[in-house]
Amino acid sequence: MASLRPINFSAGPAKLPLKVLEKAQDEMLDFAKTGCCIMEISHRSAEFKNIITQAEKNLRELWNIPDNYKVLFLQGGATGQFASIPLNLMVTGKADYIVTGTWSNKAAKEAEKYGAVNYVLPKTSKYTGIPDNKSWNLNPDADYCYYCVNETVHGIEFQDVPVVPAGVPLVADMSSNALTKAIDVTKFGIVYACTQKNLGTAGLTVMVVREDLIGNQRKECPAIFDFKLMSDNESLYNTPPTWSIYITKLFLDWLMTEGGMKHFEDLSARKSQRIYDIIDSSQHFYSGTVQKNCRSRMNVCFRINGTDGLPSQQLEDKFFVEGKKLDLISMKGHRSVGGVRACLYNAMSLEETEKLATFMKHFLSENHEQ
Repeated sequence: MASLRPINFSAGPAKLPLKVLEKAQDEMLDFAKTGCCIMEISHRSAEFKNIITQAEKNLRELWNIPDNYKVLFLQGGATGQFASIPLNLMVTGKADYIVTGTWSNKAAKEAEKYGAVNYVLPKTSKYTGIPDNKSWNLNPDADYCYYCVNETVHGIEFQDVPVVPAGVPLVADMSSNALTKAIDVTKFGIVYACTQKNLGTAGLTVMVVREDLIGNQRKECPAIFDFKLMSDNESLYNTPPTWSIYITKLFLDWLMTEGGMKHFEDLSARKSQRIYDIIDSSQHFYSGTVQKNCRSRMNVCFRINGTDGLPSQQLEDKFFVEGKKLDLISMKGHRSVGGVRACLYNAMSLEETEKLATFMKHFLSENHEQ
């Protein structure tokens, strides 16, 4: 079966580990000897309770989550959290937003509906890096400081945790690089991740939230976005996305079996460096789109240049067509920026990454005029 599957570099919904798919296939018609599919089982049942409990246990172990943090399984994707964060945390009506790409910008725009947003960085429409923190304008009285750790559209990733004023909770959107490296959860007030990239399928958002940040929701906060309501009901206030939680549980099982955070942190570095090395040694045939000190390990974005040194749509289209013939698919950049984007999430193996590297070297030799 593995040989029949293309190598999928999609930004999300993204590639899933074959072992996870096979496990779900084996249990599709009869989960835990119930005679039912997991999608037919009540979210109040003992069988589903075991799934969501084990998913939380796995996540706590992988990320070493302290006891004073709650784990919530939520709906609404990142877009839903763009609203839920200010609705639960914007107590005095002031928040800092570190905007480095499309998704943090969307989050800031949503937060402006609920209070005053301080843009820590100068506003821009061209995202190519992260300005030095000496130029940041942080508010020590902000209710929280929000940032997106990895921007999938432009391929920008924070390599270190931002330093914010003491007492200001740091909120991190880790949707596209969650569980690709160990983190110190105590540096954050909230960490959340949509699961369709590194943790499972679309439809679920996993949130880790410090207990003291729960219970401050605004009166207009909808029940579905109320952290206290969801925490008090162990994420089962309403019917959750049971299938997505099940797949995330299987994905977390797989991460632990394969070696945990140390293994995947090393793997993500090796995969991305392999592709960046080819880009950097291509004599500008391939060119990266962001500064080297903040290149994403997850979303390798680049352009293919013609003889004039400018991005060539003709060459990029040829790259996609020839890549697809080799079962290398879904490498087009985001529609807002174009170019090429190879997403190297947890499910992408080193061997599969090497096939992309081999193709890139061949394409370079066939199309680059010395």
